[in-house]
Order: sequence, then structure tokens, then C-alpha cells
Amino acid sequence: MAMKKTQSRRQHKDNSCGFCGSLRYPLMLCLFAGCLFILILPISAGASNNDSPDQSQPNDVNEPAKEIPRPSHDHPSFEERTEERLRMVETQITDRGVEDPNTIAAMQTVPRHMFVRQQDRFRAYSDQPMPIGYGQTISQPYIVAYMTEKLELDPNDVVLEIGAGSGYHAAVAAETARAVYTIEIVSELAESAEETLRELGYKNVFVKDGDGYYGWPEFGPYDAIVVTAAAGFVPPPLLEQLKPDGKLVMPLGSPYGMQTLVVVTRDEENRVRSRRLMPVRFVPMTGRALERQ
Repeated sequence: MAMKKTQSRRQHKDNSCGFCGSLRYPLMLCLFAGCLFILILPISAGASNNDSPDQSQPNDVNEPAKEIPRPSHDHPSFEERTEERLRMVETQITDRGVEDPNTIAAMQTVPRHMFVRQQDRFRAYSDQPMPIGYGQTISQPYIVAYMTEKLELDPNDVVLEIGAGSGYHAAVAAETARAVYTIEIVSELAESAEETLRELGYKNVFVKDGDGYYGWPEFGPYDAIVVTAAAGFVPPPLLEQLKPDGKLVMPLGSPYGMQTLVVVTRDEENRVRSRRLMPVRFVPMTGRALERQ
């Protein structure tokens, strides 16, 4: 907050000697500077009390000194429907070939029923995508697990997600990664995802309302980028924000036709390579990406 102090000035007749007069203006400047220091110091000290990370004030986690809290798991929902989650992982995920222990543990932990609409919670752990409103969906559990496994996350990684949706995939990634930055173009979904993630204690997930085409360069480069909507090409800003030897996983193809899940890498010499994984069907990436189709 800017502060403006109006000072009245009174004219004084100078009856001092020449030497005293020469000291008067430096002395006044020193006193004025001292007053400013006293006024500014409490404001600066007070600001330091707000340094703890939350979804509204992302941290630059690429600074080594920054400590990002791990998910707390204190919310009662983590103890709810645990048998359903274990059965979901066994029958839908590991039986289909997902082997990464971090991904399996995350899928067993995150309460998926908290990320779907109230009327859909009874089928939250079924083997299917589900609508979350505004023409968007929460992906099938197997697809979330498969994409997460292909990112090859470790506890030091910083992840960028394009398409937060309800926040479920971000929560799964946050169980392993150091921090997840996620962008959602639908304002209502961004707000809802942020509220859910905060309620569940995911303090290492940061949500932004915006067009994912441009990424989130302030907190890059990223070890991994996951895009949960289809486009006919990889947006150039995302490639620029991917660390060398990092991985970008996204569906490529017609927004309304056949798509292929691919993993893209970029090396130190800026050479880009992609590898096809499997056919998929995702909602289209909107905003700038759709305009350029």
C-alpha cells in the first residue's frame, strides 16, 4: 500500500551563525531519513509473516532455499472409501501394466470422490471418465495413472499441468513431485479446483486461471509437463519451458477426431523428439491452441 505523508512547512528566521547554518540542512535530512526508516521497517517486517506458500501466492521453487510443504492427508476423505481405491488400482491400473510404485501409491491415496460432482460421487472409482461441468471431464483413472507414470516423477521435480479440470490429476502428481503448477482456462473450474486442493491440504499445488497455451514461465523451466486436452501440435511456449531431458506428455491430433498420446523430450541442443504411446480421446485444448488449428 502506498503511503503519502503531507508535511507542513513553516518558515523560520535563521539567527544562527554561518557554521551552525551550514549544519542545519544535513541534520534535517538525517532526521527525515530516520523517520522514513522507522515508518518502513514495521511494514517490511509485517510482510515477512506472509511468506508461507499457498495457492494464491505461488513460490519460485527453483530457488533452493524455498521449502514447499508436502500434502498433509489430514482431511477425513483420505480415510474414506479406501477399499474402493485399492480395488480400482488393482483391477484398472496395475492389471493393465502400470508398475511405477510412486504412481500406484498416489492413486491409492488421493480421494477421487472429492474431485467429482456431488451427484457422481457414488461412481467416482468406476473405470470411466466423468463430466465435471462446462464441457470438461475428469479422466479415466487408468489414463491418469498411465500419463503420470510416463512423466517419471521424483520428489525433486517441479511439474506444469495444462488443464486443471477438477484438480485430480494435479493432486496425483503432487503426491510425488515437489510442486505442481496447474492452469485452467475455465474460471469456474479453476476456482473450484483451488478450493478442493486447499481443503484437502495440497499446499504444494498452485492453481492459475488462464490460457495454458502460454504455460507459466515465471516458475519454469519444468522437469515435467502434462497436458490434459488435445491439440494438433505442441504449443511452442511449453517446449520452451521444458527443462532439457524433461518430459512432456499430451494427446496430439484432431480435437474432434483420432488422437495419440505422445511423450516429448528436448535435449541440451534443443532437439525435440517424440514417441507415440497409445490412441486416446480427450476434450480439445481451447484458447490460443484451438485458434491455431
